[in-house]
Amino acid sequence: MLASVMASLWACILVAVATDTHHPRNSALYHLSKQLLQKYHKEVRPVYNWTKATTVYLDLLVHAILDVDAENQILKTSVWYREVWNDEFLSWNSSMFDEVREISLPLSAIWAPDIVINEFVDIERSPDLPYVYVNSSGTIENSKPIRVVSACSLETYAFPFDVQNCSLTFNSILHTVEDVDLAFLRSPEDIKHDKKAYLNDSEWELLSVSSAYSILQSSTGEFARIQFNVVMRRHPLVYVVKLLIPSIFLMLVDLGSFYLPVNCRARIVFKTTVLVGYTVFRVNMSNQVPRSAGSTPLIGYFFMVCMAFLVLSLAKSIVLVRLLHSERHGGQDQPFLCFRGDTNADVPRVEPRAQGAAVTESSLYGEHLAQSGTLKEVWAQLRSVSSYLQTQEQTDQQEVEWLALLCRFDQLLFRSYLFMLGLYAITLCSLWALWGGV
Repeated sequence: MLASVMASLWACILVAVATDTHHPRNSALYHLSKQLLQKYHKEVRPVYNWTKATTVYLDLLVHAILDVDAENQILKTSVWYREVWNDEFLSWNSSMFDEVREISLPLSAIWAPDIVINEFVDIERSPDLPYVYVNSSGTIENSKPIRVVSACSLETYAFPFDVQNCSLTFNSILHTVEDVDLAFLRSPEDIKHDKKAYLNDSEWELLSVSSAYSILQSSTGEFARIQFNVVMRRHPLVYVVKLLIPSIFLMLVDLGSFYLPVNCRARIVFKTTVLVGYTVFRVNMSNQVPRSAGSTPLIGYFFMVCMAFLVLSLAKSIVLVRLLHSERHGGQDQPFLCFRGDTNADVPRVEPRAQGAAVTESSLYGEHLAQSGTLKEVWAQLRSVSSYLQTQEQTDQQEVEWLALLCRFDQLLFRSYLFMLGLYAITLCSLWALWGGV
């Protein structure tokens, strides 16, 4: 009986011991984290010698370029950010804790450097990673993805062959270089040409990420900072097909309108139609060309100059038609004077019946007077015809002079337009060549 009781007692003890060994409080990680954080003060910079600076090693990987807002001068990027520093208060002997050489701790429970991005203008939705890794020597690694919304000076002058250079500057807000110093986790050359994490399926192509270390002088002291320059270029093919080639075609059609006769009224209708096409194309182009308060794309300047040439040519044609119309219809009553006998009140009209009565009742002197009056009427009509012919000759001479003057002006516009179109094409080809050589 006693033996069975003792056996049951030993069995209970063994079960209790087995159960207790699996309790979290018996875990080496539990004891280690409790020992590390038991007397830890996150408000104090983790160095035993306060004159020694804490060096924070930084690294950056550009994952994607989300948006480039030229109008608001804002760049949105997705980056993978890493910072590594040494915490002298979080080191242990791994042999005393089951050879545990690395542990994760809450970031909110330990000291962390106050490193910020100077160009930060907004907070995007970024994954919140609350833990950091700490190894037995006290080295802490904090890695996290960040969606950075930063201010950037964007130049759209060479659109769509533009290359942008946006900087991300990291530095401490409070600690000077005597307390917190910065350094590179990798060499600047490795950072510059590392594109393995970049998603190259957007509108922008990542060229390089250059980096530089500098000291910022301010009234409160000297601050260490590291600047990463994200250099990227736009893929221009879609804009070449949708904007540049149609704009050249439209300019060539307008250039062909100069071969119409200068005094042709159909030329005004044709150029008005082309002007409507310019306006519609301009509206569509404004929706695709990035708007910037600092600069206007070069193709916008060329397009406006060519549109100004079109307006000048159209205005010249309107003025020419108006002048010719005025010259031709300014004296429209004169050609019909010889056919309208009642236009001259001083010239007597001779009725057939009056002539018969005068012959039978008047003397030879009356017949002479009637013949003399008829000669005066004929002479007056001949003078009217001569005056009309002289006026018409003067009008034709003025038309010829106006046509010669406006033809010279039209040739000047044509050559200027042709020069501008050639310059436009050469500039686009040069920009494309420079874009490809970056």
